[in-house]
Formats: sequence, C-alpha cells, structure tokens
Amino acid sequence: MKEFKVRRGKKEEGRKVAVRDSFFPKFYFIPNVFLFLSSLLLLLSSFLFVPSRASADFPAQVCFQDQCFTVEIMDTQEKRSRGLQNRTSLPANQGMLFVFPTEDIFDFWMKDTLIALDMIWINGKREIVDIKVNVPPCAEDPCPTYVPSAKARYVLEFNAKFVQTHGLKVGDQVVIK
Repeated sequence: MKEFKVRRGKKEEGRKVAVRDSFFPKFYFIPNVFLFLSSLLLLLSSFLFVPSRASADFPAQVCFQDQCFTVEIMDTQEKRSRGLQNRTSLPANQGMLFVFPTEDIFDFWMKDTLIALDMIWINGKREIVDIKVNVPPCAEDPCPTYVPSAKARYVLEFNAKFVQTHGLKVGDQVVIK
C-alpha cells in the first residue's frame, strides 16, 4: 500500500490513506462508457430495424386448399375494434384477419360497417369451426351480434358470397402465411 498526504484548505494535515495497487481506479469509467454507448446503439437500432409486421395493415396470406388470398392483419385490441368500419368497399378476393391472443368465443357485430360480409371463425389448429354468410350491415341500433358455435383464435372477414364462391365449409383447413 502507498501513503500520501491529503491537503485541506491552507493547512496540510498528515493523514494516511490506503490506495490499492490496481488499474481499476484509473479505468473505472471505461465500463460505464461502454455500457452507455451500447445502450445508445441498442436504442438507435430499435428505430432503424422495425419489423415490417408492425405496420397497421400488414398484408398476409390466407390459403384454402390451393387458393391464397391477401388479408390485412388486425392483431391489437384497437385494430380489432376498428375492423372494417366506415369502409365503402373491400377489394375482391381480399379480406381481414382478426388475430386473438387465445381461443375463445368471439362474437362480432356490424356497427358502422357499410358492406355485407362473410365471417369465418378458425380455431388454433387452423380449422374452420363456424361460418356466417352474407351478414348485412347494421341498419339501426342495437346491432345484432354474430356468435360462433365453437371457440376460435382467428376470424376472417371477406366480401359477402366469398364462402359460396370458393366452396368453404366447416372442417376445412386454413394456412396463414
């Protein structure tokens, strides 16, 4: 151990202070600087590399047998509650996929929806468990609700007559890409 004198004000007092013989006291700031810079880099990279699925209307594909269709993903409570409200049209062979965190009985209504739809409930095994066809827009309050006969994790909405045109039925398998 080394000894040195500590100066206080104008008087010099002789006092023994222990000082370790290591490099840590001289370079203690290096780990802190490294931690700060790595945190800053991580923060900046989170803005640069945002996954494309984070966009509100990320298109995905849903396939029945050998036919695939483009769908918009509704995977948050806000998106699911908005759905197709106030839209005057939905492009042919395109739809909307509502994704829920767990399987349950999810009922739907057509409040502020301006187009007739086919609704398809799909379970966690990606099997169609219920279908409601040609569901009309809600004309007046209270709007009727459409309840599936089984638990589902996904609900698809397409223009009315989609189910009939493509021959879909309960028990069909669905591929979600």
